[in-house]
Amino acid sequence: MHDELVDHLTRSTPLQRGEALRVIQDVLAYFDETTEDYVRRRHRELQAQGLVNAQIFERVEADLKYRAVAPPELTLRQLRRIVYG
Repeated sequence: MHDELVDHLTRSTPLQRGEALRVIQDVLAYFDETTEDYVRRRHRELQAQGLVNAQIFERVEADLKYRAVAPPELTLRQLRRIVYG
């Protein structure tokens, strides 16, 4: 899985193949987090840093604009409709 990306990372960085694969898996897992889970996690983290809710929600709102969002799971029918209309 992701062989082309692993190959690219091993060519362009000092990472070994196993390390590159772990980095890719970590990044994908990070971005696989749902919006709701991200908001809850960031709230806990920022609260632990001593921020109050007004500051926390302002920061989270700003951060969400730059967050990669995974598409919803699509059925085979939905995939066909994307291709064929």
